[in-house]
Amino acid sequence: MNTEATEEFLLPRSRMANERLHAMIPGGAHTYAKGDDQYPENLAPVISHGRGAHVWDIDGNRYVEYGSGLRSVSLGHAHPRVIEAVRRQLDRGSNFVRPSIVEVEAAECFLATVPTAEMVKFAKNGSDATTAAVRLARAATGRPRVALCADHPFFSVDDWFIGTTPMSAGVPAATNELTVAFPYGDLAATEELLTRYQDEVACLILEPATHTEPPPGYLAGLRELADRHGCVLIFDEMITGFRWSEAGAQGLYGVVPDLSTFGKALGNGFAVSALAGRRDLMKLGGLRHSGDRVFLLSTTHGAETHSLAAAMAVQNTYVEEGVTARLHTLGERLAAGVREAAAAMGVGDHIVVRGRASNLVFATLDENRQPSQLYRTLFLRRLLAGGVLAPSFVVSSALDEADIDHTVDVVAQACAVYRKALDAADPTPWLAGRPVKPVFRRLA
Repeated sequence: MNTEATEEFLLPRSRMANERLHAMIPGGAHTYAKGDDQYPENLAPVISHGRGAHVWDIDGNRYVEYGSGLRSVSLGHAHPRVIEAVRRQLDRGSNFVRPSIVEVEAAECFLATVPTAEMVKFAKNGSDATTAAVRLARAATGRPRVALCADHPFFSVDDWFIGTTPMSAGVPAATNELTVAFPYGDLAATEELLTRYQDEVACLILEPATHTEPPPGYLAGLRELADRHGCVLIFDEMITGFRWSEAGAQGLYGVVPDLSTFGKALGNGFAVSALAGRRDLMKLGGLRHSGDRVFLLSTTHGAETHSLAAAMAVQNTYVEEGVTARLHTLGERLAAGVREAAAAMGVGDHIVVRGRASNLVFATLDENRQPSQLYRTLFLRRLLAGGVLAPSFVVSSALDEADIDHTVDVVAQACAVYRKALDAADPTPWLAGRPVKPVFRRLA
């Protein structure tokens, strides 16, 4: 890996591959957060393969990787226990005309790991699970409105959420009007919302925790508000599931939602998500009740045996090997090292590490201590040149202390350049191209 001046770090094969991607795939990637606009110009590596905490690009460079698979690969790439479980199922067939016994085993495993849930249904992605939860809440309550937490960045690709973002093109205004928002941590504002739309709100949906811990009593207060106003409380545990505890944030904080959704870490990169919750709600999507049927989740590939096998292997690994605790230990070491390096270079108020140790992100602030895409670009360029692929500092359990120490060394080098840019009050000489862009924006 070239650790000299960033200008000498080139990715010619990745650059050509990105052009091919854009020619055939809208956005050049299948997830907007993986787009090359999220990386410095001409420095968006295209991956060849990964193992453990490392990935290799098609130019032959190796990186220590963070935020693997948008937080989904929490055990590291090609984890042997997961891969072996998948391989065993592939030899037996992956999809049949009737449910397989693996579906029974996967449901039992999940409900044992997340005992606050009484029933579960699997799918392939988080959007399907959260939308199913919203539909179920509307059906159960007979109410039209969805109240989502405005401080959380993403819930679903479906209209009820995407219509609230700057990328709302194609979503009818009538759909947008049915989604309202409440601020995280503010019970009074949420109660005011529920009172304003009395008997209209079907559900409150939020991530139970974010880059900050929930204020004392907040989740319990939401539980009480939902009960008093007759709406469904939904926890989006796509990120908090497993990273906060094996049973998610609900298991850590002891507040039980009516419904919750899991994904990401559940499959360690394999496509599997889950909607779980109270039996009396979940059964409305089934056959054994006398009411109106709810089209909950019905997916051709939702119960592929190899993905469910991966999920069971992940859950067993977390429980038996204490993975959540390891994630926190690694994250604490990384956060301390980055903060120390930033402080030593005089940029401790400008490169800011935030979040739970198992789910760290960083902010890049300008000379006025405001979030800056320009300074983020500078920082990412230096990390890439040093062999660190880090849109966040979200750790996987495959990292070791040497990986963390290397990352901190590269961060220190990046901080030295960051200091020069701050002193000049202008980072553009160090960008070598356009700045990175936010995912949610109105214009391409």
